[in-house]
Amino acid sequence: MSTQSSHSSSDKIALVTGATRGIGFETVRQLAGSGVHVLLAGRNRAKAVEASLKLQGEGFDVAAIDLDVTRPESIASAAEEVARKYGRLDILVNNAGIVAEDRDAQPSQQALARWRETFDTNLFGVVAVTQAFLPLLRKSEAGRIVNVSSLLGSLTAHTDPASPIYDFKSIPAYNASKTAVNSWTVHLAYELRDTPIKVNAVHPGYVQTDMNGGEGEIDVPTGAKTSVSMALLDQNGPSGGYVYLGETLPW
Repeated sequence: MSTQSSHSSSDKIALVTGATRGIGFETVRQLAGSGVHVLLAGRNRAKAVEASLKLQGEGFDVAAIDLDVTRPESIASAAEEVARKYGRLDILVNNAGIVAEDRDAQPSQQALARWRETFDTNLFGVVAVTQAFLPLLRKSEAGRIVNVSSLLGSLTAHTDPASPIYDFKSIPAYNASKTAVNSWTVHLAYELRDTPIKVNAVHPGYVQTDMNGGEGEIDVPTGAKTSVSMALLDQNGPSGGYVYLGETLPW
């Protein structure tokens, strides 16, 4: 029996980038726990396989897939693999992201190379992956695209002295990359407004992950909830939104 025929048309197929650890890994777990067949994508094949085997051992329907969002050939290969095995994609969660800056430097002192490295993954990677998988999402009865952003991408919050992130200006490239992801979300949602595909940006929350050095206000399972809820939206759900646990955030 082929892989494609082993999953009925009613089974949802999802792909989560940057999913070998942290919020991405937990997003895979929660989606699989909701009955979705999830492709756990990572740029390191060994780590992707290890992570998927762990979830398979817990009884979840998960498979590993190689996908480095900064390498066009890797993206194309992954899209071809999904097309060959499944013929469509129902959910794309653009979760891969990095922080590459010197947190002790002022915004004007951050090296341009760090800006380029940050945008290569956090913005250009999101756009490239979405472009590659959009033809497969169009074949879904109800495609969903979730772009993992951050409250740090909110210009409104950054310019409000009463905001909890007002003084958080140490990683300008990361923050700006998430602002750009929000803009991309709005543009893509507009393009797809007359289709069944919904596109939304999410703020996971201030989550206790390796990226934060273990700091944070909420645990990883809570941090994955918004991505999962937007991935599983019904036909009446929003598109072109920027949300956190059901709350609409200011751009």
